[in-house]
Amino acid sequence: MAAIQVDGLRKVYGATEAVAGISFEVVEGECFALLGPNGAGKTTTLEILEGYRDRTGGSVEVLGVDPADGGRDLRERIGIVLQSAGIDRELTVAEVVALFGGYYPHPRDPGEVIELVGLGDKRDARCRTLSGGQQRRLDLALGIVGDPDLVFLDEPTTGFDPSARRRSWELIDSLRALGKTILLTTHYMDEAQNLADRVAILAAGRIVAQGSPSSLGGRDVAEAEISFRLPDGAGLGDLPPLGPARPRLDDGRVVLRTEAPTGALHALTGWALARGGELEGLAVTRPSLEDVYLRLTGGDR
Repeated sequence: MAAIQVDGLRKVYGATEAVAGISFEVVEGECFALLGPNGAGKTTTLEILEGYRDRTGGSVEVLGVDPADGGRDLRERIGIVLQSAGIDRELTVAEVVALFGGYYPHPRDPGEVIELVGLGDKRDARCRTLSGGQQRRLDLALGIVGDPDLVFLDEPTTGFDPSARRRSWELIDSLRALGKTILLTTHYMDEAQNLADRVAILAAGRIVAQGSPSSLGGRDVAEAEISFRLPDGAGLGDLPPLGPARPRLDDGRVVLRTEAPTGALHALTGWALARGGELEGLAVTRPSLEDVYLRLTGGDR
């Protein structure tokens, strides 16, 4: 069943069409990521789904209702992590989390939530004393303290150091394990790769690709690149036949692209073993999610 259903969504500001007729759905219990450069329409789309911004056209359903008419019943079932949140900076972390939990009928224990986001040692600190990364962790706590069915995460790990990002990923994975639905926007391709079941790439208000991170833009069937260092005493002319692939030397490494990597690897490894050597530094890669993203968005982040 779809937790979010979007069909032909449009948002126009004067002469600017910020969202130009996009359609997608988010299935209950999955993590869906919206990717795209600044100004692509990601945050506008989220604000419409959250019920905080009117749409110009199209239809939208969130948890079975139109968010424009959802009212309190809908808001009690969703959690929101904005790019920035306005809170009383003189309150302590524990006070703010407890305050926000009080807005929901069945909140999670505030102390448990504070520990989950890694702010246990800051529970009595005033919000104004938190670093940027700690503030984002507090934002995440405020988004999940109500134990929502659906969580909107708008660039939730911006400003996090690598270890804090990993902890946040574990938290998001635990929410999904509990059956929560997550709609995520991020500029980090590794974040989308690790967290999202499916992704959609937005560019200039339009969806230019949609699918699983592993298959987006045909990356699962794209040409593979094989690279390795030649054994001592060998040259390109000594390599076995590799079909249409044309190997080249690049900074001391042999590089070749092929749509049939299994056959090429079989020929190369058999050749190396027959010589009694190794293909040192052997690597096989396909286009990364970031490669696909940059190609589809024109390289503009």
